[in-house]
Amino acid sequence: MANNSIGLIELSSIAAGFQASDAMLKAAAVDMILARSICSGKYMVMVRGEVGAVQAAVSAGVSAGHFSVIDSFVIPNLHESVFPAIACATKIEALEALGIVESFSVASLIEGADAAVKAANVQLIEIRLAMALGGKAFVTMTGNVAAVEAAVDAAAQVVGQKGLLVNKVVIPRPRPELLNEMI
Repeated sequence: MANNSIGLIELSSIAAGFQASDAMLKAAAVDMILARSICSGKYMVMVRGEVGAVQAAVSAGVSAGHFSVIDSFVIPNLHESVFPAIACATKIEALEALGIVESFSVASLIEGADAAVKAANVQLIEIRLAMALGGKAFVTMTGNVAAVEAAVDAAAQVVGQKGLLVNKVVIPRPRPELLNEMI
């Protein structure tokens, strides 16, 4: 079975974040991808593994996090371009149209980015997760105008369902200097 499922919990308490992390790792055979404090005094935990294990880990983490849980998800079949975008390791030579989706939640933004890249032929550039952003997150993507519009709409719909959408923008012919801001 593939190890392409991820789960994430976003918490309002750093102490509860450690407690949820421990519960997640004890509940199932998952790999911890990320566990850290984020702006503004929040904590996030991301795990990877087989679908059932990730579901069990997230469930245990949500139970352990109690009232501190802001948001959580399990994505059973994560698109392979999401992790390089989170790591800011995507190589972009030139911008076509530029799409940006901004969220109040890290969890909803990752779900939205996955939906975007599955909805249209776009390349994720970066997924920035709440560091020096006041707890917000955003994703940038490029492709032809129609593809970027479809991808941005798909991401915004996912984020908006949770009431966490800050903004969405499509820039048809961005200035090349904008690429320097994203590298």
